[in-house]
Amino acid sequence: MTTFLLATSSVHVTAAGADYLLNRLDPKGDDDIVVVAVTDSDAPSRDAGDAVNVARSRLASFMPTTETRDGAPLTEILAAVDEHDPDELLIGPHRGADDSDGVGSTARALLARVDCPVVVLPLP
Repeated sequence: MTTFLLATSSVHVTAAGADYLLNRLDPKGDDDIVVVAVTDSDAPSRDAGDAVNVARSRLASFMPTTETRDGAPLTEILAAVDEHDPDELLIGPHRGADDSDGVGSTARALLARVDCPVVVLPLP
């Protein structure tokens, strides 16, 4: 059994995570998917809820566990990693800010601090 943790704050990251997972999961397997949507004070409050809805819809046959958390993305994602002990962490490359030039500060910090494999999902 593999536990995947998809950390997201947008429908774009969630959709990319669903695409990644759908190509890897066995419909008859016993993998666990945990989707943690973080509401950051700098983002619209509905973004995390929309992200969870996309996960529930796109990954319905795998019955993902979903959580919505309020707080700093790095803090909340690290807490989720501690709680769920995933085999693989899926994250977006950056918040999606117009001035982003690749991998953002939260993604960089996660890459440096977690012990499990981290997949940085490509966004369209």
